[in-house]
Amino acid sequence: MFFHPGRTPRGVVVAALAAVALLAPTGQAGAADSRAAAPPLRELAAESGRFLGLGVNGPLLDQANYTAVAGTEFSSLTPGNEMKWGSVEPTRGSYSWAGADRIVDYAEAHDQEVHGHTLVWHSQLPDWVANGTFADGELRQVMTDHVATEVGRYAGRIARWDVVNEPLNEDGTLRDTVFLREIGPDYIADALRAARAADPDARLYINDYNTDGLGAKSDGMYELVTSLLDAGVPLDGVGFQAHLILGQVPASMEQNLRRFADLGLEVAVTELDVRMQLPSDAAKLQQQAVDYGAVVGACVAVDGCAGVTLWGFTDADSWIPPTFPGQGAALPWDENYQPKPAYHAIVEALGGDPAPEPEPGSCVADYRVTNRWNAGSTVDVRVTTGQPIAGWTVTFGLPVGESVVSSWNTSLTQSGTTVTARNVSWNGTVGAGGTLGFGFQTNSGAVNAAPVLSLNGTTCTTAGQAPS
Repeated sequence: MFFHPGRTPRGVVVAALAAVALLAPTGQAGAADSRAAAPPLRELAAESGRFLGLGVNGPLLDQANYTAVAGTEFSSLTPGNEMKWGSVEPTRGSYSWAGADRIVDYAEAHDQEVHGHTLVWHSQLPDWVANGTFADGELRQVMTDHVATEVGRYAGRIARWDVVNEPLNEDGTLRDTVFLREIGPDYIADALRAARAADPDARLYINDYNTDGLGAKSDGMYELVTSLLDAGVPLDGVGFQAHLILGQVPASMEQNLRRFADLGLEVAVTELDVRMQLPSDAAKLQQQAVDYGAVVGACVAVDGCAGVTLWGFTDADSWIPPTFPGQGAALPWDENYQPKPAYHAIVEALGGDPAPEPEPGSCVADYRVTNRWNAGSTVDVRVTTGQPIAGWTVTFGLPVGESVVSSWNTSLTQSGTTVTARNVSWNGTVGAGGTLGFGFQTNSGAVNAAPVLSLNGTTCTTAGQAPS
């Protein structure tokens, strides 16, 4: 699926997160650092033996607020565009690896797997492939050479490959592509064999959309993969893209995943998002949370489901609005990098604690030192409010000698040991049960317990503790 490469998130953070953290600390604040209060999603997923992946937008790896989430919440990265044929071999025999290399290097530096995407696809092909003139048998050689070159370059570094992407029509028959026309139906088997030869350890997938529940297209996928297995073709997994519409998660999704897993194949949800008609509202966001929970829950319920990949994490960077005008808000973090109800539904589906639900008039605070080094630390603060607010002030104390040197998602001042954080122009309105968030960097790496925080003069309960 296409991954929109160009949207810039609102209020990008220029304060980075330091040395052993994500980047060296420079500058000061803009948009939110959106690490969530719960344990990272990757940890929750790992406890169930699964990965939680991200379809990553490579150019945004320059931005600290993006990497603060991408590098900590996810255990697998799928390049959105950087490994597609048009990106890596724009002219015949001439390869461009910089974008793909960067994502693989980043993943390895953050102890993440890479899901390679994608080797053979009818879309985003270079013109010389899509509209080329080939002698008999020539495109077969071109295709297998391309597969062997790309897979071979990353042999031992890629966990899974989408070897063939979107091969089916909606009725389950093979899609009319240049590969089907020039090579015939065996192009799928040829591509899989070439990939296996180039990296015997990578798990090889076929990936498609609208195959999430039982139906003609998923039946066609089932027939395709059983025929490949019967012929001894190397195939390890099937990917289900799950580009879903609000309220339309197939009731048969778990059953469908299970029938493919029962063939001895690995299954995975590879490109999950749930779009809605804009504008969003509380009811739509709650339905979206139900939908995300249902999809992740279906994977958790199937022993052969290896994991779930979100196709982006923030609404500030989504392929949906340009592709489906009037629709959007499809991802678990909003445009300001704040977790939405969908995020908390994923946490619960992975076995984590439910989101705090403060009583009206109360608040629950979560204060976390998210990174620490000899000369500094970064801190993430989230406060969930039991009543709607239009403008917020959060106060708390720091140890003597500890000073804030930069902040983001807030207008922050310090007087002695007292820190006062106020909303900025775009994040002052928070609904009942909603969460505000901000972050800051200090000049001290000292370990300190979470301080008492107050929201608009009300002392907050600390997350995970009962009110006193």
